[in-house]
Amino acid sequence: MQMLDATIVNTALPSMAASLNEHPLRMHMVVIAYTLSVALLMPASGWLADRFGTRRVFVVAIALFTFGSLLCAQAQTLTQLILARIIQGIGGAMLMPVGRLAVLRVFPREKFLPAMSFVTIPGLIGPLVGPALGGLLVEIASWHWIFLINLPVGIIAGLFAIRLMPDFRAPALPPFDLSGYVLLAFSMVAITVALDGISSPGLQRVQVAVLIFSGLASLAAYWLHAVRREKTPDSSPPLFPLSLFHTPTFSVGVLGNLFARIGNGAMPFLLPLMLQIRLDYSPLEAGLTMIPMAVAGISVKTLISPLVARFGYRWVLAVNTFLLGFMICAFAQISATTPFWWLIIQLLVFGAINSLQFSVMNSVTLKDLQPQQASSGNSLFSMVMQLSMSLAVSTAGAMLAAFSAATGSNNDRAFTITFICMGAITLASTWIFLQLKKDSPRRVG
Repeated sequence: MQMLDATIVNTALPSMAASLNEHPLRMHMVVIAYTLSVALLMPASGWLADRFGTRRVFVVAIALFTFGSLLCAQAQTLTQLILARIIQGIGGAMLMPVGRLAVLRVFPREKFLPAMSFVTIPGLIGPLVGPALGGLLVEIASWHWIFLINLPVGIIAGLFAIRLMPDFRAPALPPFDLSGYVLLAFSMVAITVALDGISSPGLQRVQVAVLIFSGLASLAAYWLHAVRREKTPDSSPPLFPLSLFHTPTFSVGVLGNLFARIGNGAMPFLLPLMLQIRLDYSPLEAGLTMIPMAVAGISVKTLISPLVARFGYRWVLAVNTFLLGFMICAFAQISATTPFWWLIIQLLVFGAINSLQFSVMNSVTLKDLQPQQASSGNSLFSMVMQLSMSLAVSTAGAMLAAFSAATGSNNDRAFTITFICMGAITLASTWIFLQLKKDSPRRVG
């Protein structure tokens, strides 16, 4: 349901902009409002699941997400739509981490990679049908239906969750670290708003600088706060114990996810926009064109475990990240004269590489955590994933607007430079995965 919503929204952004009298290159706030809300509330998801049980929290999350979808469909202005997306994000913040937490506690470590690869397959159905369905709904009805489609999905998912979701709870639960949560939340909001404000006429450079440094200061304050709490015997534990980073695979996985996803996390936002604005595709045509990418992503899932067993996490991630960055840069040369078959080949290759990247990054980050670290580590990892997606869309949206203004509203040139920049960010993150230790073949589970 989450992935369906994300892909449908991306395809429909130009139509939504026209309906709400907004510029399409400024509609990224509709995406950011959701992803940032998810990132903000994810730190509490693990604690809530341990306190109230995975089943109850999961069902409430589905209900909030479904209700937020209804509010999105009723929005009359961009502000109302953004507020409704925030409510969706509150529910979405607990869907993914609580579901992954249940998988962590059900499956033994040696079966974790195959289990995670299998669990992600249903999530790929959204990208498979979402773009085409979004384009179809926009053309035959209106963009409001891209949210209304979530209502029956949410009801069915809620009923299945009540009946089948395992209900795990922590036997002893420490108090929630509210002060640490506030420091992290402020840091995420300040940095994201600052990135978006780079191209916004409403924020001056001084204000952007203040937001960036305030966000970094808040992040540093959390680090010191966590150190103090861990060294004080009678103090409750911090929101995310720094001992998590004593696990090398977790440290590399979290940092790699943060920076690698800034590049490829922008692609679901950039590609539909490029197809409709740069190539003059209709919403339905743009949606149908995105299907090969999702098909390739599903098809490559069965190859993940054998590849990792043969070459190890280090080389699979390093080589794949480099190829991913190269493929993002390659989209810069797409133009109205590009043959359609070549565009499809690029989407197929990118979809396969991107799917491999997500699955292997997810597995290497969590595979070596101890059982008592599963809840906090999973919540931190999920928060970083969503934060990177929010930063990705903020960065891509700011680049598009800034480069468009700098080139005299030359959208073609703006897309070209933006794809190259986002690809360069992903290429640079290759060095992070090279810090992993070499794996012994057949011992990487």
